[in-house]
Amino acid sequence: MHTEKNPGSSYIAGGTNLVDLMKKNVTAPQRLIDITPLPLKEVTQANGMVKIGALVPNSDLAANDIIRKNYPLLSLALEAGASAQLRNMATVGGNMLQRTRCSYFYDTTMPCNKRQPGTGCGALKGINRMHAIFGASEQCIAVHPSDMCVALAALEAKVELQGPSGTRSIPFSQFHRLPENNPALDNTLRAGELITAVTLPAPAFTKNVYYLKVRDRASYAFALVSAAVALKMDNNIIREARIAMGGVAHKPWRLTAIESFLEGKDANETIFAQASAMATQGARAYEHNKFKLKLAPATLEEALHKASEGIQL
Repeated sequence: MHTEKNPGSSYIAGGTNLVDLMKKNVTAPQRLIDITPLPLKEVTQANGMVKIGALVPNSDLAANDIIRKNYPLLSLALEAGASAQLRNMATVGGNMLQRTRCSYFYDTTMPCNKRQPGTGCGALKGINRMHAIFGASEQCIAVHPSDMCVALAALEAKVELQGPSGTRSIPFSQFHRLPENNPALDNTLRAGELITAVTLPAPAFTKNVYYLKVRDRASYAFALVSAAVALKMDNNIIREARIAMGGVAHKPWRLTAIESFLEGKDANETIFAQASAMATQGARAYEHNKFKLKLAPATLEEALHKASEGIQL
């Protein structure tokens, strides 16, 4: 993210992703502007809503009593991310802005439209096991790496931004973007804008939630596929559902058709199997990630079962 007056400058907070990118020569800001002194480290609750400062560390947010009680899905997703050491440094805003872990993006000897527009996408014909099955383009098939963002998408958060033109608030679903013809742009931030906070609506999903992350090893690994499921249940009837997936697209991927299908249904194996079978409608796999066409429905079905059983944090 560059500032308006200094286009070669970047904001830095925890630096858990930006420093890696600099070490790999993927990016080389002329200046780094340290924003850690800004008063953006609080989690506050007012008028039924919760406001999370952009500089709240991931570990603090996961352990926060307000979040654990009212938005347990977010705590579960945060605890699934990275390692304890990285969660201690990584911030909410930085997590939202982290860049893809596509190996072609990180390897400066390989073509990558995201890193160097116009050079091509090495993953299209290369090793694409970790790559997208939704929303990709011929320009880029990378996926967004965040776990936290998948939960925030499901919870229908909003992003608070401040820039040279003032402040604005946008739905979380409008913050990240698909690659289309300009994969170098990960999000809809304007020049000089800074994420100041994320706000969550009044809590509606406090018990029947689950975040399931399928990965190659138990920790410090990015998702092959993940599923964030939040259900509002009346006895065994699903009154509302919120579902998003990670590891499958350039942004957290909401499954609104499945949400609508589940509402008013009895929570049982048959319904969960039918809902999960819808998970890959419109998906397109590549040579090495065809397994995701089976893994995604299986992951969602398991997450639905776990969410329906309820959790205790």
